[in-house]
Amino acid sequence: MSALSKEPRWERRKQDRPQELLGAALELFVERGYAATRLEDVATRAGVSKGTLYLYFDSKESLFKSVVRTNMLPLLDQAEARIAGHAGSSADLLRDLIMHWWEAASHSGVMGIAKLMMAESGNFPELARFYHEEITARGDATVVRVLERGMACGEFRQIDAEAMKKVIVAPVVMLMLWDQSLAPCAVAPIDPRCYLENMIDLCLNGLRA
Repeated sequence: MSALSKEPRWERRKQDRPQELLGAALELFVERGYAATRLEDVATRAGVSKGTLYLYFDSKESLFKSVVRTNMLPLLDQAEARIAGHAGSSADLLRDLIMHWWEAASHSGVMGIAKLMMAESGNFPELARFYHEEITARGDATVVRVLERGMACGEFRQIDAEAMKKVIVAPVVMLMLWDQSLAPCAVAPIDPRCYLENMIDLCLNGLRA
């Protein structure tokens, strides 16, 4: 019985390794930046050998992309599903989309990734292109879909949706960066929900037909 009881734990540990490596990599990428993060340090933090890490990821770039995809793609999937399943007003949908994104992002590694990309994109343009193509463009498209939905039914006035989406996204990105940089030492803290409610209210009053 003792020998048999050990095998399932070993199996679970092996199955957990990719996620443990991704968690360790996210922590180190955010703490040190992309350039200063070494694969051996990721392996050490995850409690495995560097050779074990290479069983799952063949380079630092592939590890980084996996970190981004693991943390960001589920949130984009959720946003697209919320749009597809929403039967109410476009104003309510926009509010729901932004507030749900923040709630989900604040309980994941998304905000750290946003800070990392802002800091590192100039030094690693190939990673910036990857992030834009797989994450930013898809996220922006969700906002455009909501704006076009509102205009199509006469709820929103006719605007340039591509330009307006940048106006909506920018304050959310700013809040994410604030949370990861100045928030711990801010004399006047920002209440994220209050900030977002006011931003959404401003946007909706400008959008309504």
